[in-house]
Amino acid sequence: MLRTVLTRLFDIREGEYKVSLWMQAYIFIIIATLLIIKPTVNALFLSELGVENLPFAFLWVALTAVISSYFYSKALRKFALNKIIETTLMVSIVLLLGLGVFLQLGARTNWVLYFFYVWVAIYAVLSASQFWVLANLVFNIREAKRLFGFIGSGAILGGIFGGYLTSLLAPIIGVENVIFVAAGLLMLTLPLLRNTWRNRVKKLNDFKQKKRSISPEERPIALIKKSKHLSYLAGIVGVSVLVAKLVDYLFSDFASSAIPDPDDLTSFFAFWFSTFNVLSLGIQLFFTQRVVGVFGVGFSLVLLPLGILISSSLFFVFPELAIVILIKAIDGTLKQSINKSAIELLSLPLPFELKNKTKSFIDVVVDSIATGIAGFILIFVIKGFELSTTYIVSIILILVGVWVYFVKKVRSEYFKTFRENLTLMTDKSGHKKLQVKPVSVIQGMKTVFESGTETQILFMLKKLLEINDKRFELEVQQLLSHPSDKVKTAAIKNMYFLNSNTMVTHIPALLKSEDEELVTETLAYLLLHSNKNSAVVFDSYLSDENMHISDAALLCLAREARDNYSLKQHYNLEGLIEKKISYLAAHPEDEFGLHMLLKTIGAANLPKFHSFLIKYFEHADAKVVRIAIEAAGATLNGMLIPHLLSFLPHKGYRESAILALHNYGRELLPQLRTMVADRKTTEAYHQYIPKVMEMFNSQEAVRNLFFLLEDKDLNMRLEALRSLNNLKRNTPRLKFNKFKVVAIILEECNMYHQTLSAMHAQIIIAYRNRKKSKIQVSAEEYDARSTLLDLLERRLDLGLERIFKLLGLKYQQGDVEIAYSGLLSERQEAQANAIEFLDNLLTGNLKRTLLPIVESTILDVTTDEGIQKIKHKIPSELDCFQMLMEAHDLKLKLAVLYLIKVQKDIRYLPLLEKLKDSEEVKIRTFAQEALLALGNVASPS
Repeated sequence: MLRTVLTRLFDIREGEYKVSLWMQAYIFIIIATLLIIKPTVNALFLSELGVENLPFAFLWVALTAVISSYFYSKALRKFALNKIIETTLMVSIVLLLGLGVFLQLGARTNWVLYFFYVWVAIYAVLSASQFWVLANLVFNIREAKRLFGFIGSGAILGGIFGGYLTSLLAPIIGVENVIFVAAGLLMLTLPLLRNTWRNRVKKLNDFKQKKRSISPEERPIALIKKSKHLSYLAGIVGVSVLVAKLVDYLFSDFASSAIPDPDDLTSFFAFWFSTFNVLSLGIQLFFTQRVVGVFGVGFSLVLLPLGILISSSLFFVFPELAIVILIKAIDGTLKQSINKSAIELLSLPLPFELKNKTKSFIDVVVDSIATGIAGFILIFVIKGFELSTTYIVSIILILVGVWVYFVKKVRSEYFKTFRENLTLMTDKSGHKKLQVKPVSVIQGMKTVFESGTETQILFMLKKLLEINDKRFELEVQQLLSHPSDKVKTAAIKNMYFLNSNTMVTHIPALLKSEDEELVTETLAYLLLHSNKNSAVVFDSYLSDENMHISDAALLCLAREARDNYSLKQHYNLEGLIEKKISYLAAHPEDEFGLHMLLKTIGAANLPKFHSFLIKYFEHADAKVVRIAIEAAGATLNGMLIPHLLSFLPHKGYRESAILALHNYGRELLPQLRTMVADRKTTEAYHQYIPKVMEMFNSQEAVRNLFFLLEDKDLNMRLEALRSLNNLKRNTPRLKFNKFKVVAIILEECNMYHQTLSAMHAQIIIAYRNRKKSKIQVSAEEYDARSTLLDLLERRLDLGLERIFKLLGLKYQQGDVEIAYSGLLSERQEAQANAIEFLDNLLTGNLKRTLLPIVESTILDVTTDEGIQKIKHKIPSELDCFQMLMEAHDLKLKLAVLYLIKVQKDIRYLPLLEKLKDSEEVKIRTFAQEALLALGNVASPS
């Protein structure tokens, strides 16, 4: 019975019932506990210490929150999430029991009350944050979009239950015993956490876990500073928190003055906190969509400060507790309903990843700073000047003005960002620009859906997936008749989340499409309705006579059942895949079926079939190979990474392989770095690893690429530098360690000097040989020396490129690139200008070291005149060869050994003796051949 209700109302699927109920119960208990301890501790603090100490508590909360968030982020990198959450819960339980004991003993000292007031504030932020991080690990994106509404309702119910329970119990059993009730409730979360982790998260490999969690590596404050849109949003949050804290102070002041008894005060706080939750829920369910939809986002954002403005103005006429309750009610109810929905819409134009990376910072750090500022205002302005409570309301009114200013700025920034995005889409497609007027956020989106270009509509549909706002259901449904299959595919993806009650009439036509993705997404939508409409049974599509439909249905099922083991068993997914493999063995001509099967195996999370993907890595059809590569990336199976890396040297498969590797998420970066550092021999794919790292476009990618700059292989260094330069060009927000860059430039300069010396030595020897009779220098030796010179010249060119790529990381890339182009130019004027520019740009040791190198690049050392201008010390040929054999350049070493071989000079025997047993096969072979040529026969190893 319960399952039927859950399925019909909340679309909970087979295999999701237990974990959904566990997670809902978990957040219910967390918030219920909070609504028990918050009013209790607040009442105790006010009754014992008085409202005059509340500003100091605000300061302690702010300071503790910022410090604890720093250490908490460090702990997240070091320890498993379940251990951190479990430790947090156990410490919270112990603290609650300790508080209960303290209260029983009458130990209501200042430090105890301050400590628990601050701890409750930290618990409120930390417990909810931990829950949503856990929820993102437990559920994949499709599950999360369906289930988070149901699970989140547990938080609302917990808030209502906890507050009303406390309001009833506090006068009866006293606040001392209410704390023990909270501790008992919180104990129930431990088995819920362990069961959820064991049944869901533990089954995910490291790649899947990291992929579902947010990287702590980025510096959110830098991201916010570089985005006006985000800065204004952070400003709105900061001012709203500041106002809320001042309102909270008023509320606490009037309540504690009117109700001196701590038990009654606890009951009062608990009742109103729960009532605010009930009112907020009612507004969210019945008014939010109507208000935001009819009056627009701009008005919706102003509604909260406007309500506070009006109610605060009433305070000057009626300075009573009832008016303060009204102000608190407006702040507490509208903030979590209409205002929250409007802010979500206004943040829509921002990239999804950017919002994720800055959300925690805004929620915790900005909130904490605002809390601290509220404390300072109350201490230094109100208490310092001994002002009355009326002045607090005056400050609130001033802050409301600042709030409205931020609303106005963020609204205009919203339209500016959207216009820029749509213009970019227009420029790419080449169609006529669509004018988006700043009238209404929602109307602007609807205008794009109705008359935008294909690219613009696709962009807006992608954005709509982030909010799943049902007000756009009609417009999206109309797009199912759009001539573009891409638009129809994106529309049906949105309909999957926008419409769960009725089925659209376009299904038969969509299923007849030749587009694989459109058919698959249509069937995913059908699966949503398979438990609600008896006329549509998903099983029938798995055995449909049209093989395109049955194959797409199998892929759709694999995606839905990826982490749902009950659903896999229910439909016997493993058996269906085995049956399809057998069918294809008998019908190899079914190309569509093969493509869909490879995608199905990639999506199914069934490792036993991954060898089937490997088999098709060597298929004759390039399209099949690319699909197999894509499917391998979708598996997130670490065993397939070496296979994917092997495709990097192949130009036709490189892009597919990079995308597949990128799908593994940021956990792949340190593995790639280790793979390069620990290699015994250099494989062909190693030089493309920087390109894979570059694809991640993150600070973590920058850090790992910097490690590659220390690699012995100069080609690896150059590829890493090219990727770093691309990252700096395409993502200005990323940071580069300029001190480390300078150190590497100096190291590169030293290597450049060594190569230059070696090249000059070879040029002088070749010059002398030209003066000799042709009989004394064999053609073999002449060719061998020419080859070595070519390699040295190439090494110099690459060394110069590396130096300028490094300069591009320290200075403005555009300026450095112009100087580099000028230096390579054949025009003397351009070369002189480049040298003059660098002379002005560089300073200190960098200038002294680098300028001589730059000047040497325009010297033609292949002429007699050029040779005479060589000023630095020229090594002997033996010293030159020894220096080159220490370089990490295989081609250069082989060229030296070949030259020694054809020279047949016994001076080089000691050098060859050291190399005849080299671990590198080619070095060993060339050294032994040279020894034989010199008449010193060495037995083969």
